[in-house]
Amino acid sequence: MRGSIYERELKRIFEADAKEMEKISRRCGYDTRANYLLLKKIPFVVLRAAGSFGIDLVAVRGEFSFPVEVKSSSQKTFLFTAQSGRAREQADEMERICRNSNLLPLYAYRLKDGSIDGDPWAIFTLDGLEFSEGRNRYLYNKIPKIERTASGNRVMYWEHGLLLNQFVKYLYFLLVK
Repeated sequence: MRGSIYERELKRIFEADAKEMEKISRRCGYDTRANYLLLKKIPFVVLRAAGSFGIDLVAVRGEFSFPVEVKSSSQKTFLFTAQSGRAREQADEMERICRNSNLLPLYAYRLKDGSIDGDPWAIFTLDGLEFSEGRNRYLYNKIPKIERTASGNRVMYWEHGLLLNQFVKYLYFLLVK
């Protein structure tokens, strides 16, 4: 249930909710704040998924539709084998769904006790997907992939992710140009 706090926070960020934009902007430096504020020009419609099926949110705007799984931790490493492997099963299902529908999956990793320049969010995507053309291909190439351990298990290292404000900046330039 605690993770739903961060799902709601991310939902409001993508929707460019005025209160959430003010809240996140207060703790950010100038460039990070400016990137976040770009969302006011390109807000998304965001739907929360009922239950946890490996997709917490669906963010939609124009030709973009992103299934989003939100993970949060006070640790900078998120192991998909934790919690009895539930996250691993969710990632496998997310991969199957996105491969079949040609959707670009996002993993939003919220660091609870730290950030870079006030940005506590890092964005990742799954490895091994193929996008032959278009804007999804561009974004897929820009977003860091969830890594694998030596034993083949998925793992996210928060500091290897793309900060959410940078992701917003990429989206903005793709949508307005």
